[in-house]
Amino acid sequence: MNIFLTGASGFIGGSIAARLVAAGHSVRGLIRDPAKAAGLLALGIEPVQGSLSDLGLLRAEAARADAVVNAASSDNRPAIEALVGALSGTGKILVHTSGSSIVGDEAMGEPSDRIFSDDTPVVPEPDKVARVELDRFILGASGIRAVVLCNTLIYGHALGLPAHSVQLPRLVKQARKSGTARYIGRGLNRWSTVHIADVADLYLLALENETARGFYFVESGESAFRDMVQAIADALNLGEAQSWPAEAAMAEWGREMAVFALGSNSRVRGPGARALGWAPKHASAESWAREELLKGPLPE
Repeated sequence: MNIFLTGASGFIGGSIAARLVAAGHSVRGLIRDPAKAAGLLALGIEPVQGSLSDLGLLRAEAARADAVVNAASSDNRPAIEALVGALSGTGKILVHTSGSSIVGDEAMGEPSDRIFSDDTPVVPEPDKVARVELDRFILGASGIRAVVLCNTLIYGHALGLPAHSVQLPRLVKQARKSGTARYIGRGLNRWSTVHIADVADLYLLALENETARGFYFVESGESAFRDMVQAIADALNLGEAQSWPAEAAMAEWGREMAVFALGSNSRVRGPGARALGWAPKHASAESWAREELLKGPLPE
């Protein structure tokens, strides 16, 4: 299969691209930085220099490909409209990357008993309305096989070019900089989690399994932030993790990151992915942090 993939040098996109190549597919990967082209070629990925703002390029690449994977942005509507427009009526598959902060709250370290499944109606916080509307736009597109994979908190080391995920690396960076690992508030907020290798396996499965279509949460475990931060502290030999007030967290990470990525609850279950035959092999973000964190590059 000839696949066009955006975000080929990123953590998610690069890992997916490497997995697709290992499975025997041909991948053309969009990158902004030409300095990363040689690294992609070494992985068997053909680099395409450009950005999500190059709408003509996106249309042309989508038209020539057998399948398209968007792993560059969950929120860029013009880019998605260009890809959907090029694929409309072809029956080809578009796999779009979303994120489970769409069900996030503003708990700032407090727990929640809300758990969402693939078909649970979502009424997002105002900050996430546009992302939910974009997911729905893709799923409603005519003449394509649309798959939205809504990833949860992803952990693990990149399978492609060196890159980091969004959430745990920021906690690691802050802990290394300050000498104290910190969680927000009481740290009782919980997120569903998934290992990057399992994520890449699901993207491959979604592309190859013609029954895959629709919206899928991507999860294989669940952890409280207090426990994940303590695991980071243990790996870095920093002693007891400590609470951080919301104001200090937002000053360090900004509102979006502190509130929706590190302070919220995002508890989901993804039966649809397992019904496709997906069998994730990793189940504990805390175990990974204690046992594997120091085996790969740490965020600077």
